[in-house]
Amino acid sequence: MTTDNKIQFWKRNTKVPGSIQPVYGAQHPPLDPRIHKTFLKDGPKTNALSIKSKKASSFHEFARSTSDAWDIGDDEDDDFLGGPTLPSLPPPPPPSAHISSKVAVTATNPAPQFHGWGREKLKTDCYQSNGRVVKSQSEAQLSTATEGPPVRNTLHKQQSLPLRPIIPLIARISDQNASGAPPMTVREKSRLEKFRQLLASPNTDLEELRKHSWSGIPREVRPITWRLLSGYLPANMERRELVLRRKREEYFGFIQQYYDSRNDEHHRDTYRQIHIDIPRTNPLIPLFQQASVQEVFERILFIWAIRHPASGYVQGINDLVTPFFVVFLSEFVEEDVENFDVSALPLDTQRNIEADSFWCMSKLLDGIQDNYTFAQPGIQIKVKALEELVSRIDEDVHNHFSKYEVEYLQFAFRWMNNLLMRELPLRCTIRLWDTYQAEAEGFSHFHLYVCAAFLIKWRKEILSMVDFQGLLMLLQNLPTIHWGNEEVGLLLAEAYRLKYMFADAPNHYRR
Repeated sequence: MTTDNKIQFWKRNTKVPGSIQPVYGAQHPPLDPRIHKTFLKDGPKTNALSIKSKKASSFHEFARSTSDAWDIGDDEDDDFLGGPTLPSLPPPPPPSAHISSKVAVTATNPAPQFHGWGREKLKTDCYQSNGRVVKSQSEAQLSTATEGPPVRNTLHKQQSLPLRPIIPLIARISDQNASGAPPMTVREKSRLEKFRQLLASPNTDLEELRKHSWSGIPREVRPITWRLLSGYLPANMERRELVLRRKREEYFGFIQQYYDSRNDEHHRDTYRQIHIDIPRTNPLIPLFQQASVQEVFERILFIWAIRHPASGYVQGINDLVTPFFVVFLSEFVEEDVENFDVSALPLDTQRNIEADSFWCMSKLLDGIQDNYTFAQPGIQIKVKALEELVSRIDEDVHNHFSKYEVEYLQFAFRWMNNLLMRELPLRCTIRLWDTYQAEAEGFSHFHLYVCAAFLIKWRKEILSMVDFQGLLMLLQNLPTIHWGNEEVGLLLAEAYRLKYMFADAPNHYRR
């Protein structure tokens, strides 16, 4: 009888994971379908795969037979208060030296194993590149003075020709798509010039800026555009420098006021959970494994949690810092952002990137804070709305989930909690957020239609899965590793179509 109760748990329990429970199935990056298929066909079968022959009838049975990629063992927490040591970085080079980073990944190094799907080998050619420190494009727009010209170094890169262009996780975020098309076409240059004209006006027309940003923001002007669209910077150019200085000073005032309390008894649990989650944030991107970057994220998340006691820190919020941090860092790094040594930047620049990331993340979370308050009601409402919407736009997929007892909460909770950041490469997330910043209630309302379009995109693969475990495996490891601007643009177009059809007529998707 006890066993029957356990099996029926996910069928009748409507509660969502608590605020400090891990988001199930988190992993970076999504699996490569080509390599994955080859592995399943040729590689030796593991114990987890052999379980698939048994038709799992419940999420409890599925979870019991599957190990989470983020279950890295929290035994390390026993030494938390003793001050765990983070990886040390080499000392920064002198100002006259080349700022460079080396990446060497061999085909014999397996990627992390995700949920019993097996180890996939991601083959990346060895190459060496010099990241170039450049003057911030937004600084020119903000009319801030510089003490001297930036150091520019010649970029040297040697790379053998792969079968398909290797798309970096971060670098060339705005101009690289899945087909490897060359950047800066005539149309793109025209769009960039239009953005610069809007940003250079004494009072930027924010509605016009949103209109042009919906289809993507050029990399060169993305930082200042995000600051404006998020409400962090005023439209009036004369006031921007003053506002930036005041807000940055205010943030570091919070650091002085609150950060030393992180080991106090009533804040210790919050800081402990943040400290555990930070190394799990984009674990395959070297940038986020630097000790100095992890310390920045710890300060940002702890200060936000202290200033928002209604929700505090919830797992998943740590992911939401990364797009802002990368975009604001890209003002000063021309190439190879994912391997750039942040400690090589001047201290004032590092502080400005940290403060701007904090305030823009705060503006984002102000609109979706009910996703992270007790019992996370915002997520429950959105998942239910997604279920109703899918039942109307693709009844076959909806019935397929019902047939194999797959509940939307089992996969869509993460989609809402992390804004699809665990499903898409970071370069795609940044492009997606261009539109979210431009769209009214983009992160809260429009995101629902993006999730619906994203789900229906995989309808063929979904309908081909004929068991519970296979469906959950697919939905937690969707093959988007080679996605770029082109795929995200199509996804957004379909989401806009769904919004146009259903947003103003909610009864159309209610049975």
